[in-house]
Amino acid sequence: MDITLALDRYDRHFPFFDGSLGQVEGLKIEPFQVGQSANLRDGNDRHERFLKGEFDVAEFSMSSFLAAKSKGIPIVGVPVFPRRLFSQSQMWVRQDSGLVTPNDLAGKRVALSAFQTTLSLLAKGDLEFHYQVPWRSIKWKTTTAEKIPLNLEPGVDVEFIGGRDRLGTLLMEGEIDAFFLPHPPANVMSGEIPARRLFLNPVEAEAEYFQNQGFFPIMHLIVMHQELADCDPEMTLKLMALFHQASDIAENYYTDPNWSLLVGCRHHFENERKLFNGSPWLRGFKANRKNIEVMIRYAKDQSIVSGELEPENLFSAIGLET
Repeated sequence: MDITLALDRYDRHFPFFDGSLGQVEGLKIEPFQVGQSANLRDGNDRHERFLKGEFDVAEFSMSSFLAAKSKGIPIVGVPVFPRRLFSQSQMWVRQDSGLVTPNDLAGKRVALSAFQTTLSLLAKGDLEFHYQVPWRSIKWKTTTAEKIPLNLEPGVDVEFIGGRDRLGTLLMEGEIDAFFLPHPPANVMSGEIPARRLFLNPVEAEAEYFQNQGFFPIMHLIVMHQELADCDPEMTLKLMALFHQASDIAENYYTDPNWSLLVGCRHHFENERKLFNGSPWLRGFKANRKNIEVMIRYAKDQSIVSGELEPENLFSAIGLET
């Protein structure tokens, strides 16, 4: 069976593009390097293009996936989670800001990508449930249209302002107090706009979060159309085998201490394994169920999903056994 697959260009996906990935019997993959906000070799808007049927399988937003499943859109998750982030390193304020803790954000103006972007979902949920800062107390400014239409509860302060690339300038000029983004604007990352993370020691904050929650938060998962899952009940396992093989190949890159541009890349690799008690990239459904359950809890609280939705509703029966 020939399958089109849309992915970002992370190290754990290199084997899909460089020919080093072995084959799974009965499955031929045609990979496309597609970003979401970033324009890669085969374009951007990966999530929207998948929903329109351009790709059979794709890396997809966890929050938009939950919203889609809640609305009965016929897509099926594969318990592979290739993108993860802690919210603590994605909260940015002015360099001279007096904001230094989550409590300081109450009543402030905070910009996001979309309200339902997974990083937005995670950060709002972490504020509410991990730091006891009500996300409803914040004035939210969004810059990207929602992938799945939302029905937010009355009283939630959300204003669409567009222009995500302008957020560094808006921060500098005092039009916003903070922004939460998975990809900060280029003028912030280059240092042209003086900005810093809210947490003065984000590594310490992330370690505390991991010790408390027990997981490295999921941002994206792999999804396929229901028709494909119905056509081949073994498709989940076939795709998992490919992604696990690719991840194993990528992990082996780090045995070379000079593989990365980072001078101490091997030291970082070893230190992180100690910090996270092994690999934080947990595999399969069972090891990730708590993480998924927390994301659903956050999504329900933020009106991104409605009705009953359990982790077991998201994957095929064979995927639940992994």
